[in-house]
Amino acid sequence: MNFSVAYDKVMAKWPADREEISVRTAFGETVVNICGPRDGIPLLLLPGGGGATSASWFANAAELARTHRVHAVDLLGEPGRSVRDAESPLRTVEHLTAWLDELIGALLHDMGARQAARIHLGGHSYGGWIALQYALRAPERVSRLFLLDPTKCFSGFRAAYLLRAGSMMLRRSPRRLRAFLEWETGGVPLDHDWLRLQEEAGAFPLVRPVTGPAPEPDALRALDLPVLVLLAERSRTHDARRVAARAATLLPHAEVAVLPGVSHHALPHTDPAELNRRLAGFLAA
Repeated sequence: MNFSVAYDKVMAKWPADREEISVRTAFGETVVNICGPRDGIPLLLLPGGGGATSASWFANAAELARTHRVHAVDLLGEPGRSVRDAESPLRTVEHLTAWLDELIGALLHDMGARQAARIHLGGHSYGGWIALQYALRAPERVSRLFLLDPTKCFSGFRAAYLLRAGSMMLRRSPRRLRAFLEWETGGVPLDHDWLRLQEEAGAFPLVRPVTGPAPEPDALRALDLPVLVLLAERSRTHDARRVAARAATLLPHAEVAVLPGVSHHALPHTDPAELNRRLAGFLAA
């Protein structure tokens, strides 16, 4: 099996009305998977890094698409079908948020919405960090924001996680990746097709992701929009309860919860009924 076959196999779990489009931006061709009513509220979903793609929302897309026009993105420079432009590389947080702003503008135009329209925005892991960075820089574009076990937003990584992840990335193989995910998820049964896609993503060339420091506390305190922060109780990336406490302290309009029994990498699909219930309730408020 190759990456494209594995990708399509996970995408087959999405709603039947899913369509895949490619959006040209100054930084490259961005592939977006879309489902839901055309007149639904626009919702943009950003996956985690390290091999995650838009396919990772397979257990959430149908429920979210009941009320929203769901747009799930393959990140530029990460495994997936998006293609980063070699002549206009993403190097800084400013580049990353400029790319996202251009992408959102194009998607709103495709929906026939006004350019001044606001969207609902969500991200998992590294995608949560990107989503938060964007909301801090363009709050006029975002009406609601959700972050699923976001990394480097409110605290750093645990040393043990960095050691394991670094060792796996330096000598990547399907066996090592599977062992790493089994360690991080605590041996919880994982979706076979998703796991195979993660393994195939390991064949992509290593590209250093665009990162930066955690947002300044004063910037977080000034964020004037509703935010839902859901942490994975068994996350190995960071101390979930410590992150939850800090997020609740810094964000003035935040709803924060720790989800029991779930880990970081598989959070979107480990207990989808509970996660989807929380997301739907927040986005409908």
